Amino acid sequence: MRVLVTGGAGFIGSHTCDRLVELGHEVVVLDVLAAPVHRGGRPNHLTPGVEFYEGDVRNRDLMRNLLRRVDAVYHFAAYQDYLPDFAKFTDVNVTSTAMIYEIVVAEKLDLQRIVVASSQAAMGEGLYRCAVHGEQTPDMRPESALRAARWDIGCAVCGEPIEVLPTPERVANPQNAYGMSKHGEEVVAVNLGRRYGIPTVALRYSIVQGPRQSVYNAYSGACRIFNLHYLLGGAPTLYEDGQNIRDYVNIHDVVDANVLVLADDRAAGRVFNVGGGAGYTTQEFAEVVRRQYGSDRPGRISGEYRFGDTRHILSDVDTLKQLGWSPKRTPADSVAEYAAWLRDVRGLDEILAEADAKMRSLGVVRKAGS
Repeated sequence: MRVLVTGGAGFIGSHTCDRLVELGHEVVVLDVLAAPVHRGGRPNHLTPGVEFYEGDVRNRDLMRNLLRRVDAVYHFAAYQDYLPDFAKFTDVNVTSTAMIYEIVVAEKLDLQRIVVASSQAAMGEGLYRCAVHGEQTPDMRPESALRAARWDIGCAVCGEPIEVLPTPERVANPQNAYGMSKHGEEVVAVNLGRRYGIPTVALRYSIVQGPRQSVYNAYSGACRIFNLHYLLGGAPTLYEDGQNIRDYVNIHDVVDANVLVLADDRAAGRVFNVGGGAGYTTQEFAEVVRRQYGSDRPGRISGEYRFGDTRHILSDVDTLKQLGWSPKRTPADSVAEYAAWLRDVRGLDEILAEADAKMRSLGVVRKAGS
């Protein structure tokens, strides 16, 4: 099969290209090589033998020419940031997806599969349960609560503590621009796919971890930040009280899911969560990283928080398990792989300071009580 991978020079895209080539597919990569992720241009990790094009997924003529020549598409290209670029999120993440379907329909292309990369961010706070009032999907925590260091979410009816549940695909309550754009991409892709008979799958990735996760991307989260701090002899700051629950999935488990839905016709027309199958507090995850480096310095609780963060989120992966997939690697596996990969990266101290300064200058990192 001849497969187009947009964003194929990136983290998830490049690992997927590796596997596709191993399986005997011909791979065409389109990537804009945008900063901050690709500061040095075309990365060394790009799979040998792929056909590479540098360009933007919003370029209609380029996309038309590439789509005419392939049998399937993985659409990984996306815009991620904390900047309030609301129109850009929609333009890159939603409009480019709609344009793919416009071209396929207009050209009457017979694609065997389109797989779009969505995100756990589409679910927002996800699913909770009150012992008295049942299941709930809370809205974003108010800024007043965060400033007062009231981190936990209470029942919308009685105000009592509520339990976080694994969130199934039916829940969509995005609360930031990236999550909104990813949910929009799901809706466009899956529904246009159904309407026009284009076999389409949307994959909602949890927090994906492993080698090649960009050290330059401030959006990329705990694995990068915690590893950089411990590698440089420090200790990370844990936001809120360190008890936020997160769902981490290894890049190789993600690639397993990617290649499964390419081949399995049962996946067409559906949205699937791709997660690690277990929740970890950020403090627990920091301990995993600390042990990797043999440090005696635990993560530091500072009372800071990131504006727009969810309190907890955990994906229910039972739907994808029904197709035979399951997560096989642990966060410790991901951290070990990432730590080994970081040894070849230079200038890490400057990278860490730059990312932290950016988050603070944008007002993303804030202090309770201020």
